[in-house]
Amino acid sequence: MGEQAAVGTRWVQLVAALSFAALTVVSFSKLPMPIRGARGDLFIPRPEVARIASLGFEALVADYYWLQAVQIVGGAQNPTRYAPLIGGLIDVVTTLNPWVGHPYRFAAVWLIDSPESVRQANRLLERAIEHHPEDWRHYFYLGFNQFFYLEDNEAAAAVLERAIELRGAPLYLKRLVARLKVQADGLETGATFLRELIATTRSRKARAKYERALDEIETERRARWLDQAREDYRERFGRDIETIGDLVRGPDPVREALPPEPHGWEWILKGKKRRLVSSYYGHRYEPQFHRTERKRRKHWRAELLEREGSGR
Repeated sequence: MGEQAAVGTRWVQLVAALSFAALTVVSFSKLPMPIRGARGDLFIPRPEVARIASLGFEALVADYYWLQAVQIVGGAQNPTRYAPLIGGLIDVVTTLNPWVGHPYRFAAVWLIDSPESVRQANRLLERAIEHHPEDWRHYFYLGFNQFFYLEDNEAAAAVLERAIELRGAPLYLKRLVARLKVQADGLETGATFLRELIATTRSRKARAKYERALDEIETERRARWLDQAREDYRERFGRDIETIGDLVRGPDPVREALPPEPHGWEWILKGKKRRLVSSYYGHRYEPQFHRTERKRRKHWRAELLEREGSGR
């Protein structure tokens, strides 16, 4: 009889825990997708409350919230718009079950809409490292965030250095740390990070972002080669080029041939400043994935300078 009562109690607890978790889904489903991420009234419990309410079924309830985060990303054209919502869900997931692995890296991929979101992703990755100190991947994602989004090479090097000797860590981490420490060419450093992310990410959407960024890096490499050729032209002839073709024209050209534009488009001189760019992209490479993120980074920097100036 006592055993039956105990089983019954556990079933009641399970139903109660799942009912608590279901409030998130009910709240979420009542809002149309375009505004769900912008609304602040969704029911995502504080992690400590969720732990108490799970009544001993932490792993099961964590799976429930994890499923909601996955569904948000899968159903959104631009998941980064829902970064606060995704971050809240993953915080609950990893508080209830800190021994999970992929949710931490999932958060690192999508919490990139603001410096605050990136830092939240970093806190989650630090939690991952605390519970998975032998998994080099969490150090890698944390280092990438420090380098790519927060532009803190020193912090990125310090994080990656801790992963060098871990089992399964790629040999190139040593070279990557060395480059970060000497503030070396960001193109090769960024390309090294991105190749690893492309090889390991599970998300097609995320992989597409990384592949585009890597493609921009390759285009930028060729553009910088042309920049140097243009500088050589100025030194040799005392004037600037009129067209890109001037670099290979005449009896004494500064270059024998031009590198092809990677997409089959053209190299052009753009705007009043006549900056050399690929006509495919129309701009030069910066370490982010698309035009809206370039604007976002510019806004971040302005915010940081304003805070530093006001002493906040």
